[in-house]
Amino acid sequence: MSEEQPDRPSPELSGVDLARQALVAAKEQARARGAAAQQKKQARRGGLRSGARADGRDPLPLGAAINRLITERGWETPAAVGGVMGRWPQLVGPEVAQHCEPQKYDEDARVLTVQCDSTAWATQLRLLAPTLVARLNEDLGHGTVKMIKVLGPGGPARRYGSLRAPGSKGPGDTYG
Repeated sequence: MSEEQPDRPSPELSGVDLARQALVAAKEQARARGAAAQQKKQARRGGLRSGARADGRDPLPLGAAINRLITERGWETPAAVGGVMGRWPQLVGPEVAQHCEPQKYDEDARVLTVQCDSTAWATQLRLLAPTLVARLNEDLGHGTVKMIKVLGPGGPARRYGSLRAPGSKGPGDTYG
């Protein structure tokens, strides 16, 4: 009787223990079948559905969605410079902002182009340019703006006709 028979359970397991062991095995099998059925159902529906917990498919507030788009597309610098153009009066002061207006930003050359309404203001802004570049880089990040290109006022439209002398700029001689 020292030999154990293979189909008999070991003597330490009683009927209650065997029932518990069978229950645990049945629960594991049910869980596996349920998970497989859930995956099959999701595949039929076209993927996961939104539930009680947040995931990447949930709606976002407009500001968060725009920030995500800007980051994904790599538009951080142009967006920041656009913000500077909107805050131009706070950066340069109301008097300078009244006479000088930012026109465009060249991202490759890192040049901000500013149009002034008179040659006197264009000269004044050229003198302020190094200070302004430092202030913009402090606000936007080092090296965002390397240079400010200052444009003088645009003169009236050039008219050509029989009463003009060749090579004459007419009233445009006093602008720029």
